[in-house]
Amino acid sequence: MKMSMEERFRKKLRRIGKKNKLCRFWIIPVMAVGMFFFHALAYLKGNGKRFAMLAVTFLLFVVYSSFSFPMFISGNGESGEWNQISEEAQDIVLAEETEINLEDFELLDDDDVRLDDEDFSYHSHGTDVVTRYSADDILEANPSPAYSDEVSVQTEGNGMFSKDDWRLVLINKQHSVPDDYEVKLGSINTIKGQMHCDERIIGELLAMIQDAKEDDVVLEVCSPYRDLEYQKKLFNRKIVRYMGKGMSYMEAYQLSSEVVTVPGASEHQIGLALDIVTDSYRELNEGFAETAAGKWLAENSYKYGFILRYPLGKEYITGIEYEPWHFRYVGVEAATVITEQGITLEELWDSEEFWEEP
Repeated sequence: MKMSMEERFRKKLRRIGKKNKLCRFWIIPVMAVGMFFFHALAYLKGNGKRFAMLAVTFLLFVVYSSFSFPMFISGNGESGEWNQISEEAQDIVLAEETEINLEDFELLDDDDVRLDDEDFSYHSHGTDVVTRYSADDILEANPSPAYSDEVSVQTEGNGMFSKDDWRLVLINKQHSVPDDYEVKLGSINTIKGQMHCDERIIGELLAMIQDAKEDDVVLEVCSPYRDLEYQKKLFNRKIVRYMGKGMSYMEAYQLSSEVVTVPGASEHQIGLALDIVTDSYRELNEGFAETAAGKWLAENSYKYGFILRYPLGKEYITGIEYEPWHFRYVGVEAATVITEQGITLEELWDSEEFWEEP
């Protein structure tokens, strides 16, 4: 029977070891290496087709990868374009990368990113979203504000809320406006035109404006209802402005999302959110909290079903910077619970004690 190469190799090493005892010390490691080689060779031989397919796959990957494809093209025909690109690429000098500290950048409010051209003077349902509606303009056109019929008992007497309640719909970065959400848009007549919001909150809003005026507090409403297109323009404009200050797109996106809610995730799109300022302070910044109007709203808005949506110290929950001018309608009972317990709408949703069982 014919001996295999492995058997002949072992037999020869044993013969050498018998003739010369001194050779036994190096014969053992040589035999171990030889045995490994023969076993590896036998494995490759038994799996030849498999390794051949792997080799072909790797070769195709290298040839068709974007980073290596030009090197396989000759200098004739269409390859001239690739060669030209390669030569031009050699002349490119990358700018020195600088570290951006987001804390050094001032947050831009809506006025900072509005364009002066006619294209951005955007109108939504006949209403100029940039217009501010003063208490006098609103009350003069609506001389007898009254509470809406929708201010009925919200918890049905058991102290529990329903997650199907339209007042409590949660809209944030993690919960976009549902595709099937139907905005019940209503109009409030003003001297300057019509202001739009959810028709079911008009009574409470008018009553709040009237009572504030009786307390010598003048409220002005701006940016009530915003549709998706306007929200996109406002958000994208802030990204462009931050990128112009040296930020990358992702850095600009991150900072913009702290100031303007991402399109599709704005409460303004469902008509339940309002930005409120005053005649003596029309800036959308933290300074509004120190005005008489800011303090009055913080203390009294819940009585009319509104909450300070993005309070100070809760940024890690809401994902939005402190906005003392942004108020959201949730209904009187929910607003009372949220305000008295010092929580946010997100925290209300996360706490099982407030919700009735499905």
